Amino acid sequence: MSERCPWAGIDDTAYARYHDEEWGVPKIDDRVLFEKLVLEGFQSGLSWITILRKRENFRKAFHGFDAKRIARYGDKDIARLMADAGIVRNRLKIEATIDNARAYLKLADNGGLAAFLWGLLDGKPRINQHKAIREVAATSEDSKRLSKALKAEGFRFVGPTTMYAFMQATGMVNDHLVSCHRYEPCARLQRSFRLKAS
Repeated sequence: MSERCPWAGIDDTAYARYHDEEWGVPKIDDRVLFEKLVLEGFQSGLSWITILRKRENFRKAFHGFDAKRIARYGDKDIARLMADAGIVRNRLKIEATIDNARAYLKLADNGGLAAFLWGLLDGKPRINQHKAIREVAATSEDSKRLSKALKAEGFRFVGPTTMYAFMQATGMVNDHLVSCHRYEPCARLQRSFRLKAS
């Protein structure tokens, strides 16, 4: 097998598949970006593998990340989610997800989440050339800008570190090591990336 970024490991096939097929690939679908934003918020203080293993449970619990439905959640839904052992049962993060769905819907009326986020990056993914994992940052000026802009729109659990992880996952930045077999394929996708008009 070709070399892979060290964080993906070799013993967990789900983690390796996520690294090989998803991480670093530019995403433009609003619903996909909303799901990732929510899941990165739930990851805060935890490891991504914990969230990845529960991702299907999250999708079921949050009705496929249908923002219109989540925005209408009330006390009964919060109680249902707090009783769901298949997800991370954190009341603040659950309530933040509801607020984030409402903020997402407001953005939908003004071009959508993808246009908003990619617009803050001038529609250009950042392609790094890291040779060692220690070179990979936890935040960047871009992630700080995205965090500030999202908070201004009413989003929660979108701090600079969370947003940098989000950027890595959604192909807004390429942090595969240059020795990784996914570095160049993702770089090609990122170099050819164009923000489509909605």
